[in-house]
Amino acid sequence: MTRPDPGASFDAVVVGLGYVGLPLASRACQAGLTVAGLDIRAEVAAGLSAGRSHVADVPDADVADMLDNGFVATTDPAVVAEADTVVICVPTGLDEHGRPDLGAVRAAATAVAAHLRVGALVVLESTSYPGTTDEVVRPILERGTGWRAGEEFHLAFSPERIDPGNGRFTVRNTPKVISGHTPLCAKNCAAFYDRFVDTLVIARGTREAELAKLLENAYRYVNIALVNELAMFCHHLGIDVWDVLHCAGTKPFGFAPFSPGPGVGGHCIPVDPRYLAAKAAAEGFGFGLLDAATRVNTRMPAYVAGRAGALLAEYGRPVAGARVLLLGLTYKPDVPDARESPAAGVAGALADHGATVALHDPHDAVVAGLPATAEKVGELWPAVRSADLTILLQDHQTYDLGRLAAEAKLLLDTRGKAFGERVRRL
Repeated sequence: MTRPDPGASFDAVVVGLGYVGLPLASRACQAGLTVAGLDIRAEVAAGLSAGRSHVADVPDADVADMLDNGFVATTDPAVVAEADTVVICVPTGLDEHGRPDLGAVRAAATAVAAHLRVGALVVLESTSYPGTTDEVVRPILERGTGWRAGEEFHLAFSPERIDPGNGRFTVRNTPKVISGHTPLCAKNCAAFYDRFVDTLVIARGTREAELAKLLENAYRYVNIALVNELAMFCHHLGIDVWDVLHCAGTKPFGFAPFSPGPGVGGHCIPVDPRYLAAKAAAEGFGFGLLDAATRVNTRMPAYVAGRAGALLAEYGRPVAGARVLLLGLTYKPDVPDARESPAAGVAGALADHGATVALHDPHDAVVAGLPATAEKVGELWPAVRSADLTILLQDHQTYDLGRLAAEAKLLLDTRGKAFGERVRRL
């Protein structure tokens, strides 16, 4: 297949303008690159074109700067034909059976293939199992163009390392792992990211880079499971798990601190280990440690609900008919992101036991899977005073923990931050 080459109008087109793609596009614009953004959501493209951001880490002022620097947001995949580099930053989630869902990656690659220009670089940033770049994306691009990767176009993988709400480590100063289908592909990938990222780390190949990203999050997943199970064990023995963690954390070597909580959330930690486990199973290899971690972490919401019932019983109040207020619906503090939030599991378990569940979060968090009977409240303190039990799921800075401990009838703190006579910590 041959196509006329009109010349590149953009240094980069970022496909997928969510929590990964928009910060990447913003940083590239700051560095002086000409950037366009492609998203299937018309409301996202329209909002950005009007200067409105939908991602907390990229404020409206940054979008205004992007527009001043020539940024274009569109839903038209034909913009790919105008790009020297195309970066795919679409979600990689799970299907209804908990298996890897690469539908968005396949759709993005198909759209890119229909408009790719000769000599362009295509980079996949979406997290996936090792082999995705070469076995899923490359065939789609080669079939759609009639070209060969490494010859008429370049193909690379560079895993995203976005940490929503992290003001210290951003796209610019977080080391960037890069790889290529061929050494020349990797060289082109390095030349692109070197324009706006401080430190580059060259992987041996795309599979190594893909697996490195899965390892990063599997490491966190397993260690979170360890401290979650430790918290349950400590409660069983009457030991203060938070003091145990504090003491262990003073060791200056050989120990990395993790904290227990009501469950794992976010787009990465609950999802990425499933990609690793699925790939291992497909290759006839079992990841027993990941399986064990999954059993622990998925148990935590029900465990928190059980602790809530025991605390109510301690004060002579059955959980059936009790009003329980859940504070903090997002998966991490001070961000509006509620993807895979454990709040849904806690609320569902409490509702199953007959509790009336109320919900509060200072952010406009949308949580999937909440029971239909759960009620969102707007005014915090009247809700705290009227609840038989308040459960702190996420310690947002806007929550005054001292006042919370004083005004709540009972408080179950899953973050280990509150103290008081009527406070119990996980």
